Amino acid sequence: MVTDTGGIDDRSFNQSTWEGIEEFAKENNMTRGDGGYDYLQSAKDSDFETNIKNLVRRDFDLVFAVGFKLQDAVKTVATQQKNAKLAIIDEVVPDLDNVTSIMFKANEASYLAGVAAALESKTGKVGFIGGMEGDVIGGFQAGFQAGVAAADPKVKVDVQYAGSFGDAAKGQAIAKRMFDGGADIIFHAAGGTGNGLFTEAKERKKKDPKANVWAIGVDRDQYDEGKVGDTNIVMTSVLKRVDIAAKDVSKLTKDGKFPGGETITYGLKDKGVDLADSHGAISDKTMKKVDEFKAKIVAGEIEVPEKPAKK
Repeated sequence: MVTDTGGIDDRSFNQSTWEGIEEFAKENNMTRGDGGYDYLQSAKDSDFETNIKNLVRRDFDLVFAVGFKLQDAVKTVATQQKNAKLAIIDEVVPDLDNVTSIMFKANEASYLAGVAAALESKTGKVGFIGGMEGDVIGGFQAGFQAGVAAADPKVKVDVQYAGSFGDAAKGQAIAKRMFDGGADIIFHAAGGTGNGLFTEAKERKKKDPKANVWAIGVDRDQYDEGKVGDTNIVMTSVLKRVDIAAKDVSKLTKDGKFPGGETITYGLKDKGVDLADSHGAISDKTMKKVDEFKAKIVAGEIEVPEKPAKK
């Protein structure tokens, strides 16, 4: 596996993918290193191609590239190395038989997060922090805004982008502005940048245990990031089960069924996306509404937008 610049312990996408690979490795008695499983961390964008080539040269049967920023690197290596089997997460690389594209309908789970945020907000203002603008993060934003509007059109959504997936200080600065501006619930889809949201919310909670500040995590259950003494500032997380996807594609490859040239998409219907346990932070009344909206999305009665509305 090759990480994006967020790193292996980003408590988000890279980490979740790696957990799926580790689980697959454990089930198949594989050891870390050549002949087993491994990862290379990308410190900067120019590392992507080098890292993928390095792992292909080391004769791994399958190499995962994590994140849409690795698209060009995957395309280049796949074109040059016809025998390599590559899987890219969160982006589509079309027309190449040795690449599998793994996508998630994160907009569907983000819609549910929007419903929960709108119904639980006490101030009528919530926030969305995006990492870098693009189709993938735009899907999180679009789903969240649509969910808020469906549950309570009076609730305002403050949307801001950090321009990075690895700048926790910028994430904290944006979260501070949003909380200062009256938002009480902030959802991030910003990788390592989102760690700044947790820091800001926790600092406020430490100063004032009665402070009504909440964060919604992304990609994996980020509940552990929100602990403040006996309480927790994480309301829920929008789950993208990249761990399940990584395991699925690894197993298919092992069984000689590598889905090259295909795009596999995971949504609410096939449990590839969902909301994490709120640990009681979301009221039963709100959860009932969330479940109603979820059933409608699964049944095809609600079509969740994939792109934010034009300004």
